[in-house]
Amino acid sequence: MQVILFLQQYPLFFYTVAVITGLVVGSFLNVVILRLPKMMERAWRSDCRQLLELDGDSAEEAKFNLSTPASHCPACGHPITALENIPVLSYLFLRGRCSGCGAHISLRYPAVESLSGLATLLVAVHFGVTVQTVLAVLLSWALIALTFIDLDHQLLPDDITLPFLWLGILANIFGVFTDIHSSLFGVMAGYLSLWTVYVVFKLVTGKEGMGHGDFKLLAMLGAWLGWQALPLIVILSSAVGAVIGIVMVVFREHARSEPIPFGPFLAAAGWLTLLYGSPIMHAYYRWALH
Repeated sequence: MQVILFLQQYPLFFYTVAVITGLVVGSFLNVVILRLPKMMERAWRSDCRQLLELDGDSAEEAKFNLSTPASHCPACGHPITALENIPVLSYLFLRGRCSGCGAHISLRYPAVESLSGLATLLVAVHFGVTVQTVLAVLLSWALIALTFIDLDHQLLPDDITLPFLWLGILANIFGVFTDIHSSLFGVMAGYLSLWTVYVVFKLVTGKEGMGHGDFKLLAMLGAWLGWQALPLIVILSSAVGAVIGIVMVVFREHARSEPIPFGPFLAAAGWLTLLYGSPIMHAYYRWALH
């Protein structure tokens, strides 16, 4: 209680802690984004070998996880020291290059760290020193990881979406973001709405318009925000997705037949709705009534 009162009395300190925490977690999110898909691929291969009764399940694959092996340069194997792993600052100090071999370090790493820090700060400013901030920050981090994994692999891992779906339901048992009935209906409506679109699109065109991970992601957002938030999430994600898709095709960065992952648009729309859903709807109603 004293800690809470202290943070409420000194909001600048609270926001500083939020930013630093977000930056540090952003560094870990880079590991999740890079390694989780590889861990899933190794697990699938292991399952296939067992199913087909094949030999070759190596001990090396079993040792690959979020903590093993230690972070290193993919070009030369140089171990990343603690001083080289300070979020954003290390990238600037090293000028974006490995200290061992001089290989270029992707701008993705400081970008994810900065995005995590900024998202954490905005959540802290919006919700203040409350349990909502703690939970909304966790959701923000999960959405960042899902966004970049989907961009890289067109994959939304169940290892993230399903635990956070249940966490959203658990939070709303206590009415943190919405009531439990809205949460449960949000799960069902979120999944079934995109599943219906998927089935109809496939029947009409013979093609799959989206992946099953998108259904689960919208169900997860429904668990956190309730069924009432789903129309705004779908509208925002579809509008942004359509604009970006058209721009990418026009400038020929994407072939017309090449799929564009929908998960990042759902994640961004869900996060915006989490923080600014009510102001957005109020602004729309004022515009519609004039």
